[in-house]
Amino acid sequence: MSRESAPPRVPEKPSRAETVAALRPRYQADLARGTERFFEPRRTDCPWCGSTRLVRRLRTKDRYQSKPGRFRLDRCRDCRHVFQNPRLNDDGLEFYYRDFYDGMGEIELGNVFSGRDKVYRRRAVFQEPSAEPPKTWLDVGTGHGHFPEVARTVFPGTRFDGLDFTAGVELAERTGRIDRAIRGSFPELAEERLAGSYDVVSMFHYLEHSTDPRAELRAARRALRPGGHLLIEVPDAECWFGRLFGRFWLPWLQPQHLHFLPVANLREELTALGFTVTDEQHRGPSDTVDLLGAVWLALNAIAPPDDAPSLAKPPGRLRWLLRCAILLAGVPALVVATALDRLLLKPLAGFGKMSNAYRVVARCDAAARSGPR
Repeated sequence: MSRESAPPRVPEKPSRAETVAALRPRYQADLARGTERFFEPRRTDCPWCGSTRLVRRLRTKDRYQSKPGRFRLDRCRDCRHVFQNPRLNDDGLEFYYRDFYDGMGEIELGNVFSGRDKVYRRRAVFQEPSAEPPKTWLDVGTGHGHFPEVARTVFPGTRFDGLDFTAGVELAERTGRIDRAIRGSFPELAEERLAGSYDVVSMFHYLEHSTDPRAELRAARRALRPGGHLLIEVPDAECWFGRLFGRFWLPWLQPQHLHFLPVANLREELTALGFTVTDEQHRGPSDTVDLLGAVWLALNAIAPPDDAPSLAKPPGRLRWLLRCAILLAGVPALVVATALDRLLLKPLAGFGKMSNAYRVVARCDAAARSGPR
């Protein structure tokens, strides 16, 4: 084969070490200014009901990416709303989300989300089989579009749009997982471009990330047609495991999760906005990995990741070997935790406060009964 006819050489993908080294200067420049600038002023009242009867629920670190900083969750004694306090500001959200869902973390998180077809299919089947399929569906917080891709197999004639802040939503459109990518703020876009456009709006594990959950609910009200449905799934901070495992309970997901809504509060707000709650589920939405998650987070705390770009310099070989040894020693605990989650805890998810998440289905079929709060 001549040189002129040789196929073009595909550039090699950078190794993880090379990627980390390339990201390190930006992280170090951010951290040189301190992490205090990433937070809003601390609140003395509940963002949901206004009560000043607050109590500390949790103090923890970033146990996922091991980025510097400490985070606190407070609980309202009156309405039981749990929220991050002080809350991350826009700069803080950018810093702690960076390389989590996109960038360096894109492949790892993509692999997690892409293997959940059964979960996504159960989420899609929210109405009776005899009901007319929705014509238009907006998945808010769609990420890379894995849920719409599976939901399309349940509703092949439905147009699925996806909305998100990140570039992942544009990737979802390019790969055909969604029909249209919408990037930006849902409350702003619902007012400007999306009013009355959808038969279904879904928010699966999205509200807990929002800085203003009430604004998101009002946006869903505007985006839905009369008779349309809103599907919401969020972590349940009233789950017993949240108290049992403390900072090692996976759904706390600090610092990304800003608000935890008790189901009674959500139902009340939906009713005030003119929705009728038609279904509330606890067993089905529960992702029973509480024990596995607690063991994994504990191991991550004992031997944190050693190649993070937020570290000033790469760790030495001794530290790398120590982390490998600790993780290897933890494998039996991970196996036992997985077995207990599946065989013992999963059958109990529908009892008491054993479920770590809940799902609400609400129909938009009445005028709002109160103005914005």
